[in-house]
Amino acid sequence: MKSPTQETRRRYPGRHDLPALPLLLLPFTHHKTPQIFRVKFETTAGTFLIEAHRDWSPHGADRFYELVRPRYYDDSRFFRDVPGHWVQFGINGNPTIAERQRHITIPDDPLNQHNNTSYVAFSNTGPKTRSTQIYINLGDNTARNDIRACFAPFGQVVEGMDVVEKLYGGYGEHSGGGMRAGHQNQMFEGGNA
Repeated sequence: MKSPTQETRRRYPGRHDLPALPLLLLPFTHHKTPQIFRVKFETTAGTFLIEAHRDWSPHGADRFYELVRPRYYDDSRFFRDVPGHWVQFGINGNPTIAERQRHITIPDDPLNQHNNTSYVAFSNTGPKTRSTQIYINLGDNTARNDIRACFAPFGQVVEGMDVVEKLYGGYGEHSGGGMRAGHQNQMFEGGNA
């Protein structure tokens, strides 16, 4: 079993990583969000690749791109893993950076994809509160999450879903819990300490 403090490091894919997506060959200094782009995450359990689609969730894909460009998710931890439901991350390990991004929210998007296994969306506390935290569906969560537009998936894990499923889930809701639980202040204030 892996520890609950597994780290992610986002790595910009090089030319040889993604020959099928020429838009990613543009340098990340290009500020317009590509229609489709991929981001590789490295964890202590292995790597996985998220493919984001702007047409699925324009605000969601734009925010994700806005966060990965300056490497916001580097060294952030998976802090919520509910086996069969979801795994969640997205609080930067540096408290100053995490707090600076915490209250920047985006509007909701129409639901264009379902919350099925491997689909990725922003966590939230209600309408128009999506910020930095992301969850990956570990099972079919359509009945729970498809009823509100604030859970609109913007991407999908296209490689390494087996890695995501191996992440430690022993603490479930007890290592900070979800955004609605109101117990995340310590993670924002303490970072990866």
